[in-house]
Amino acid sequence: MSDPTASPPTLTPSRYTYRQLQLLRHGSTATPLRIIAHIDLDAFYAQCEMVRLGTPRDAPLAVRQWESLIAINYPARPFGITRMLTAAEARKLCPTIVLQHVATFREGEGGRWAYRDDSFKNIKTDKVSLDPYRAESRKILETIKDDLATWSEDGQTKRLSANVEKASIDEVFIDLSPLVFSVLLQRYPELRATSQDENRDAELPRPPTTAVEWNEDCLIDLDANETEEDDPDWDDIAMRIGSEIVRSVRKAVWEKLNYTCSAGVARNKMLAKLGSACNKPDKQTVVRNRAVQLFLAGYKFTQIRMLGGKLGDQIRNFFGTEQVSELLNVPLDQLRAKLDDHTATWLYNTIRGEDRSEVNPRTQMKSMLSAKSFRPSINSIDQAEKWLRIFAADIYGRLVEDGVLENRRRPRVITLHHRVTAQSRSRQMPIPASNTIDEGLLFDLAKILMRQVVAEAQAWPCSNLSLSVGSFEDGVSKNKAIESFLVRGDQAKSLSQAGRPRVTDGLSDRPPEKRRKVDENNGIDRFFTKPPRPSDDGATSSKGTPELEQLDPTSTAEAPSLFSSEEGIEDISTAQYTCSRCSQVILEHERDEHEDWHFAKDLDNQDREEARTTQSQSRIAPAPNARGRGGRSSRGKPEKGQRRLAFQ
Repeated sequence: MSDPTASPPTLTPSRYTYRQLQLLRHGSTATPLRIIAHIDLDAFYAQCEMVRLGTPRDAPLAVRQWESLIAINYPARPFGITRMLTAAEARKLCPTIVLQHVATFREGEGGRWAYRDDSFKNIKTDKVSLDPYRAESRKILETIKDDLATWSEDGQTKRLSANVEKASIDEVFIDLSPLVFSVLLQRYPELRATSQDENRDAELPRPPTTAVEWNEDCLIDLDANETEEDDPDWDDIAMRIGSEIVRSVRKAVWEKLNYTCSAGVARNKMLAKLGSACNKPDKQTVVRNRAVQLFLAGYKFTQIRMLGGKLGDQIRNFFGTEQVSELLNVPLDQLRAKLDDHTATWLYNTIRGEDRSEVNPRTQMKSMLSAKSFRPSINSIDQAEKWLRIFAADIYGRLVEDGVLENRRRPRVITLHHRVTAQSRSRQMPIPASNTIDEGLLFDLAKILMRQVVAEAQAWPCSNLSLSVGSFEDGVSKNKAIESFLVRGDQAKSLSQAGRPRVTDGLSDRPPEKRRKVDENNGIDRFFTKPPRPSDDGATSSKGTPELEQLDPTSTAEAPSLFSSEEGIEDISTAQYTCSRCSQVILEHERDEHEDWHFAKDLDNQDREEARTTQSQSRIAPAPNARGRGGRSSRGKPEKGQRRLAFQ
């Protein structure tokens, strides 16, 4: 018989503190209670076509670009259909499959994309358009944000919201930490009552529950020293709330737009991304803190983001393995003996599931490019201008997505790249800040640049043409030109009243070119870039690396990995060759495009070298006999009534 006077058993205190709980409210990367979600649309391009065409969910469907398949829905996969097959081969495996070609722009049709039954036959005159998919992506993103807003209402605490980062056309990261904090205080008032305690380092009370219901969530198995019988702690409770929010978001996307998506929920972006790929389609996977080590141990480290390229090869050669489970046995000092300290520490933490990267709602492209390689080459300015109109429409569609209509961002520079045989030329000019950006403005500027090329050098036959915009700036108020603040009188008035530039005979002065900043980074980042795989028509993959877009008019799709997205627009065939310059295995029919990429890269390196030379010269001290006080020349000082020209 138990002693009624005995003291009740002492509960094990929580592993977490009030300080860590408060850090959760602010989405701090330092708290182990942090909750991050990654939502990935299932076979997105294929789903877009299924929704547009109204096909049954169980009907096999694939999206094609020319003769290649770029997206396959899940009902088509049991037939053995993959992106390595041609449309004809897919038809043999599944005669009932729906093969839908992507929308295209067509030469001479005014820069408007359309779905055409004969697009696959017209690679010479058509260019792929991703605009339909971008439009659907915007609707999905708004639906996600709308549903998250329903979780941010709380009458007793300050309104909190989640950060949403659009990672690509079909995936987003969400920092759910502030929302989870708000729900925790609503459901567990004991946390609210004591959260103002002066001792922030005191342990939280143990959660008043002995089990967590995960409903239909897919759970990663716990580490070897953990059991499901162990009482949950606040990280489990927070993870459960996060998974509830994600389930609500996925339900809203399905009910409003008829799209399914998979998701991963974990304590950071890396684990959430890996988790979302584990149970596709239409499921969500939870990687609890107590399951991280066992989860990662089953992977090759080359499958983790930023470890699949040169750095991954180097680590594999140094330590004779690519298994995370084996690399975990290597002490930090041994990693430092082979790698620099920063890289060694980063690697040591990464394979243990540590990732402090933030969810950045302002992740944005640095440049936008539209391009076309011509087979055969084009031979007149009329042909070139037909394509420039298409490029302008293509870029403008992406600018709309990036906020140009709301005046959140706008590019300041437009550049034309032109290639004749082995020679490539670039011309650029500023986009007038006083003008509203639209397709017409971009087209007019492109024509000016094209006529400069024609006037200055041999322009035909042209084998490749591209148009890009860059040097973005944020929040320009009412498109007011900054130049109007730097000049006076009639000149300022003429700037403020400037309209769209008129296309002349192309003999206008060549605008000064802006120098790119020189990247002096010789650290870990140099390992993270690899030459992309080009596509035939210059359509940039939705998974492309933004930093490469200004150089590469083609797809940046890589071999599938657990940290790379599922879909991409690329041309596929079986014949391959190994590039002598980068040792990358390239599809044979993409050889020309890959060599174009190297050529563009060489031009960029040349620009960077020129920038270094310019910077070096600007730091040279003036000659001893220079006029003026202090040894400085007075020749650069403007006379009264003059103004100094802007340095470019």
